[in-house]
Amino acid sequence: MTKVLVTGGAGFVGRNLTKRLLDKNWDVLVVDSLAKNTGSISPEKGWPTFIPKDYEKFSFINQDCRDYFKENTREEFDYVFHLAAVVGGRLTIENNPLAVATDLAIDSDMWSWAVHGNVEKVVNFSSSAAYPVSLQGMSDEVLLLKENMVSFASTIGMPDLTYGWAKLTSEYLGKTAWEKYGLKNIAYRPFSGYGLDQDLSYPFPSICKRALENIGSETFKVWGSGKQSRDFIHIEDCITGILTTMDKIDDGDALNLSTGKPTSFFQFAKIATTALGYNPEIVGDLDMPAGVSARVGDTEKQFKMGFQAQIDFETGIKKALTYFSKSGVSRN
Repeated sequence: MTKVLVTGGAGFVGRNLTKRLLDKNWDVLVVDSLAKNTGSISPEKGWPTFIPKDYEKFSFINQDCRDYFKENTREEFDYVFHLAAVVGGRLTIENNPLAVATDLAIDSDMWSWAVHGNVEKVVNFSSSAAYPVSLQGMSDEVLLLKENMVSFASTIGMPDLTYGWAKLTSEYLGKTAWEKYGLKNIAYRPFSGYGLDQDLSYPFPSICKRALENIGSETFKVWGSGKQSRDFIHIEDCITGILTTMDKIDDGDALNLSTGKPTSFFQFAKIATTALGYNPEIVGDLDMPAGVSARVGDTEKQFKMGFQAQIDFETGIKKALTYFSKSGVSRN
C-alpha cells in the first residue's frame, strides 16, 4: 500500500491532488491548519468537486504542519507532497510580505523532519515566482523561462518578493537534503494554475465571476495595464504532470508545470466576455497590483519526461463559466 502525506492538502491544489491520489487507491493523510485567506476548505463540509470522506483511505488532521512534524517524528510515508504555504493572491504577496515569509519557517521544519524521519520521497511545490524577475519584462517576444535559468551554482537573480525567496530557499534546502542526507525529492514550479474550485483572490475565478456579473456592460476592468501575460495551466493538467513525472527526478531538480503559451489579461477578459455574448471595452486598472510583465514557462523538459498539457485555456474558461453560472461562486 502506498501511504502519503499532503501538507496544505485542503487548499486548491491540495484538494485536486488528493482526489487523484485517492482515485489511485492510495492511503492519503491531509494535514492542514485551515488558516484564513489560504483558500483552504474543511473536508468536514465536503469539497466543491468531491466529498473526500466518501473515500475509505482518506484521513484529515486539522493542525499546523509544523506542529505535526514535532509530534510525529517516526511516521512512515512513501511520499510527502509538500503544499503547505501562506500564498494568497497578488494582494497578499505585495501587501503582506512578512506573512508570506512564514513559508520559510514552514519549509525549514518540513525538510528537517523529512531528512531525520522515515520519508521515502518529498514532492516539493515551489513556484514560478522563484524565477528572476529581470527575465520577466514585457517585450515583443516573451522569454520562456527554462528550469536552468535558476542555478545554485552561479549568481541567483532576484525572485518575486518574499514569496519567491521562500520558494527558492525551499528548493535549495531540497538540493541540500539530497546531497547531504540522500533524501529523494523533486521541486515543481507551477505557473498560473486554475480550476473550478479556486479561491476568488486569484485572477481566474475572479475574472470569470465578474464577466458573469457584468453581462451587457460597456467596460470591463482588469488589474494593472492588462497587457501583462501569464501561462495559464489547468489544475487537472498540473496534477497529471506531477503524477507522470514525479518518479523521474530524485536529486531535487526543478520541473516547470506550464503550457508555454502566454495569455494577456486583456485576452483573458475578451475570451470570457465573448463567450457570454457581449463585447465591452476592456481597460486596465493601474491602481491595482499587476506583478511582472510576462511569466511563461518553457515546456521542453516536461515534454522529454512524457508530459504535455492538454486543456487549452479557452476551453477551460468556457467550462468554468458554465460551472459558475450554474453553481455560483463564493469566496472560500
